Amino acid sequence: MQALWMVLGAFLFATMSVVVKVASAWFNSGEMVLGRGLIGIVFLWLLARNRGVSLATRYPGMHAWRSTIGVVSLGAWFYAIAHMPLATAVTLNYMSSVWVAAFLVGGALLAWVPVPGRDGRVERPPLQGALAMTVLAGFVGVVLMLKPSVNGNEGFAGLLGLLSGLTAAFAYMQVVALSRIGEPELRTVFYFAVGSAVAGAIATTFTGFSGGTSWTWEHALWLLPIGLLAALGQLCMTRAYATAKTQAGTLVVANLQYSGIVFAAFYGVVLFDDRIDAAGWAGMALIIASGIAATVLRQRAVPKAPAEEH
Repeated sequence: MQALWMVLGAFLFATMSVVVKVASAWFNSGEMVLGRGLIGIVFLWLLARNRGVSLATRYPGMHAWRSTIGVVSLGAWFYAIAHMPLATAVTLNYMSSVWVAAFLVGGALLAWVPVPGRDGRVERPPLQGALAMTVLAGFVGVVLMLKPSVNGNEGFAGLLGLLSGLTAAFAYMQVVALSRIGEPELRTVFYFAVGSAVAGAIATTFTGFSGGTSWTWEHALWLLPIGLLAALGQLCMTRAYATAKTQAGTLVVANLQYSGIVFAAFYGVVLFDDRIDAAGWAGMALIIASGIAATVLRQRAVPKAPAEEH
């Protein structure tokens, strides 16, 4: 069942990306972040009340930092979805696992202290060759995906897509820290929704509502499923991790999140007539493979890590 929960969660997040792409015809990224935040606040507050989970926290600073970098990732991702082929934008966001692997490699090297061994020789720094190879493979995949498909209009969106994956990795590491000090994931997701609403409101004060285009209340209804699908997708992923009782089961669950890229590619081809050439498909496959490898290696370094959010 945990595998089905993860696949369902990935499907819901991919479906959310479709709604974002449709809604981007009338709303800018700030407005969609605002809508997701407001809807998420109501939904998660009701859920927390139903489950008896207190939303009071002793770590407001940690939640504020997680929400800040999470909102940056979310806004960049929404912009990429609006201006790029759907599968490309979604795949770049799923690069977060590869970025985490890069941080693990860099962190191990920065933390290394030259200490003489028993034979008097200084031990070498940890090379972590497997993690380094997954990082390199992931970036080769990015080159394959973006070089054949990004034109002048999509170049900035591609950079923001990469930024969404990078900042999602930072946000995920903060979620890991929050889980280690005992913060329920429902509380963490709730404060992220609060941060999204605040950041979205601030953004719209500068850009104005509707991004300079006209919209009706029928168009505004597209904002509703963005928040609902995101909340339901996160709950499905959390449920999948919670029901995985073994390390092998956790790895299977973690790797099935990449089915979201497959769903996004299907949506892009069928609904938006996206065209992805052979190099693009190869890059996508390489990113998925490197992400899976990075997830396996990450689970060894950070066991019992919480679910990621996309």
